[in-house]
Amino acid sequence: MFTRGRVAMVAAGLVLAVGGCGGGADGEAGASDKGTADPAPVRAPSEELVRWVGGLCESTTTIEDLRKDSAADLREIRSPQEPGPSAELLAMSYLSGTPNAVESVDRDLRELSRSGIPAADRLLAAWLKKLAAVLPELDEVSPAAAMDDAEGSAAGVDKLVRSLTPPEPDLPELTEKDPRLAAAHERAKQCAAGWKPGEAGEGADAPAPDPTGPLPEAADGKNTDACSDGACEVLVTSTAHITANGVSVHVTVADASVTFRAAGTVMQLGGAGGEAGFGDELKAIVVAHNQDGAVLKFSAP
Repeated sequence: MFTRGRVAMVAAGLVLAVGGCGGGADGEAGASDKGTADPAPVRAPSEELVRWVGGLCESTTTIEDLRKDSAADLREIRSPQEPGPSAELLAMSYLSGTPNAVESVDRDLRELSRSGIPAADRLLAAWLKKLAAVLPELDEVSPAAAMDDAEGSAAGVDKLVRSLTPPEPDLPELTEKDPRLAAAHERAKQCAAGWKPGEAGEGADAPAPDPTGPLPEAADGKNTDACSDGACEVLVTSTAHITANGVSVHVTVADASVTFRAAGTVMQLGGAGGEAGFGDELKAIVVAHNQDGAVLKFSAP
């Protein structure tokens, strides 16, 4: 039989136990509330950071395309199609255009300066280091080397281009670690899947309009077969093999130049008004030229 004192002690113990349980429940509820609290919102990236990330994405995509195109060009040089330009002409075009394309990417990356995010700036520095390793060797390449060893000279340049693989960690990896980069990456259209260089991107400066305006309509459009009699006016947007008045000419149009290659001769013109001569059989005049292509007029002298 319990005494009154012991009953009081048991009652007091029950009160403490109930109080302790109540306090624990409150504590657990508080901890649960803290655990489910919404994360702090990520501040919208600055327009400068969006432009920086977009520029890096654009250059990275350009380099990736260069590597793919280089491999495809080398395959064509090794097995040129018939009829068509010879391996030597194909290699001359490749050796002339590829170094300029790599130099253009290097210039674009150098214009990015700093992002203000150390990891991203280290990635940019790593890209510039890779480019600095290959540019001096590309500068030493002469298109004339294709006449002696078309495949070998092209393979040497292709090896340099293929070395331009993304440094690690690359930009997608960095976006997983930095919310600011992730937000800028999402906003920059150059970073979207399937985007191609030349398309406008959000946060990127719009290209300046060409001072000469749009290209005039070529009399023969893109129909290079119209040149067979030696007189034609055609539009070339990238490369074309043209046979005019018995002379075979391979044309490469870049942003800043138009290059003609025929029978071991290479002529590079700087823009509209330039004229290339091919002996007594043919001449070519650059009627108009901008980033979209060139209108060329072929005729007998």
